[in-house]
Amino acid sequence: MSSMKTALPMSLLALIISVGDAAAAELKPDAINAASIASIKAEKRSSEDPDPAIVRLQVLLDRAGASPGVIDGLAGENVTKAVAGFEAMNGLPVDGRPDAEVVSRLEGDAPIVESYVVSADDAKGLVENIPEDYGEKAKMQSLGYTSVAEKLSERFHMGIDLVNALNPASQFAPGDTVWVVNAGPPREGKVKRIEADRKSGQVLAYAEDGALLAVYPATIGSEDNPAPSGKHKVKGVARMPVYRYDPKRNFKQGKNDKVLTIPKGPNGPVGTVWIDLTEPTYGIHGTPEPKLIDKVGSHGCVRLTNWDAEELAGMVKPGVLVDFVNRSSAAPKK
Repeated sequence: MSSMKTALPMSLLALIISVGDAAAAELKPDAINAASIASIKAEKRSSEDPDPAIVRLQVLLDRAGASPGVIDGLAGENVTKAVAGFEAMNGLPVDGRPDAEVVSRLEGDAPIVESYVVSADDAKGLVENIPEDYGEKAKMQSLGYTSVAEKLSERFHMGIDLVNALNPASQFAPGDTVWVVNAGPPREGKVKRIEADRKSGQVLAYAEDGALLAVYPATIGSEDNPAPSGKHKVKGVARMPVYRYDPKRNFKQGKNDKVLTIPKGPNGPVGTVWIDLTEPTYGIHGTPEPKLIDKVGSHGCVRLTNWDAEELAGMVKPGVLVDFVNRSSAAPKK
């Protein structure tokens, strides 16, 4: 059995996808729906303003199972890696560039941006703020979203800044009509094997026949708290987990030196789902800060956006192999 490996060559990790020097246009739904991803170039610079073509590319990649992480309209390594993942999933040369073949296979007729009516439920379960200190977190009833806009941003895989840019005048009150992207339904399938690639910052999910089902950007440990090595297995899945903080087993946060039980919620330390591994204290989980995926280190675990972790959790069962690897080449694995 063979499978395609989607880890990017290290030389590509410096490659930033950009649309050139043109000033970013005011972000409008029609501009995103009409944008051409064929206009995107691969360059070593990027804009700080969301670009309609990048938003479109990110949404199309997400729909295809090659997650760009947060859909924010900004060029960067996670977009490049998502393109590389899509190429590998489709048997194309893996270089992370949105060339004509990638564009032709990604494009479709479904609108990228659609309207959404804020519901009464969207305004429920919010909290005023999320304290940084774990001792303060432990005193809370739940670690929910802090606003309707934040709740919608996660539901639709968007960065909060993009939500606000598309809806600059909205109060996000129940009954309001707002603009959101349509990232499509969660990926479905049965995962047989997972690779957590520390060098590329990716999690790759493979089916029984070796086909690549999904690719996710990931934070995999850090220099101070490295991820485990070798092969492990999925032990189980916990949704909306409480988090047991133990400074003697895990890490030291602030001045907290006692065991704490931190309540569940999307803004909890491990987000909305925990995929437990047979290696004690380690797992694949969500995060309260999706924009930081593969930007800052973790405490040894594998961190995904909440929505990517939820999607992966829906495709795994106890016994699925999780292999921690370090790769620097996109050559196929035999």
